[in-house]
Amino acid sequence: MHTRSPYATEALTEALGRPVSDQEGLTGHTVVAHWPGLAPVAPDDEQQIWTSQDWADHLDTPSWEYPRATSPRKDRFAIWHADVRLALDDRQLTGPEWSEIAHRLARAVGIATPGDTRSCRWIAVQAQPRRLDLIANLILPDGTWTSQPGLLLRLAAECRRLETALSLLGPLPARSSPHAALPAAVHSAAETTGQLAELLHQLADATGPLVTGRGLVEYAAHRLGAFPHAYGPAMEHQLGWIARRLYGIQQDLDAVVADLAATPDRTAPPPALPVPRPPTASARTRSTP
Repeated sequence: MHTRSPYATEALTEALGRPVSDQEGLTGHTVVAHWPGLAPVAPDDEQQIWTSQDWADHLDTPSWEYPRATSPRKDRFAIWHADVRLALDDRQLTGPEWSEIAHRLARAVGIATPGDTRSCRWIAVQAQPRRLDLIANLILPDGTWTSQPGLLLRLAAECRRLETALSLLGPLPARSSPHAALPAAVHSAAETTGQLAELLHQLADATGPLVTGRGLVEYAAHRLGAFPHAYGPAMEHQLGWIARRLYGIQQDLDAVVADLAATPDRTAPPPALPVPRPPTASARTRSTP
């Protein structure tokens, strides 16, 4: 996610990788998705000849219409911008796949509601290789400000779901479950132990909610540490300490999972002990003082 800005020109310039122009038109291959309320404002054939400046002006319109609209923090930085990128080893995506990603992320972050033409003005730009930019104006058509509760967590969770749905690579490879090969005919106690171990494993896994939460805390600490305000470094230190605690909890859970995986089935008969063999002559010789 990028820092919010007052005008769309900055975000669109970043998305295109070149300055916004009043001469250059953007086709449907570049703007792969947008809010449903755009159709009554500009038919498809008109959108095809819009310049990048036209698109920027379109996104800025709510800010001009409602000059008194402010965010919960009382600022006027209404342009929200985020970009998603494929891993280097990911396959190339088609236009419809990029469009699906755009619509799903727009719903996840609270800038779009299916079928609601009174939602935010937003567009999705696919102008650079292996990258999609989502840009929105957070001022709604009635002049109120869009609410985005749990933004980072919802965004991260939807990215994980998209990776699975589109067979894309996750940020870290998931570990195989230590209980994936449990026999089907185990005793119920051993089966329950395996299920609990799998539950804890999923919680502490590299793609699980605990690690995702730790990553979001570290991200917030980094952003706050860059603030010029006096509270920034203090908050960065406090959040860094919380992130370290979460990492310790993750390690503790991994240890519990390992212990559960090593727990023997106490309902099974004990294994037969090997018959002791007499020591060899050489062994007797070595044992003599």
